[in-house]
Amino acid sequence: MIGEGEPLQQSDGPRKLDEAKEAVHVATETVKAAAQNVADAIEAGRQPGAPLDRLVRWTREAPLHAITVAFLIGVVIGRRR
Repeated sequence: MIGEGEPLQQSDGPRKLDEAKEAVHVATETVKAAAQNVADAIEAGRQPGAPLDRLVRWTREAPLHAITVAFLIGVVIGRRR
């Protein structure tokens, strides 16, 4: 009968809480590492003469041309779908 003898389920609350905390910690570290990798790649691209640096200079020098190119790329990508 219910209520006699051992409980139907053992309470593993503290152990599961520790496992959940560890999973959150691992996920947080993974996201931090990925964000740092992206930041490092962006920083490397901003070095003088790098492609991102050239793109930034080009858009500052000719903003209308940059907008036109971005629009045309958007149209081409949009038509594919």
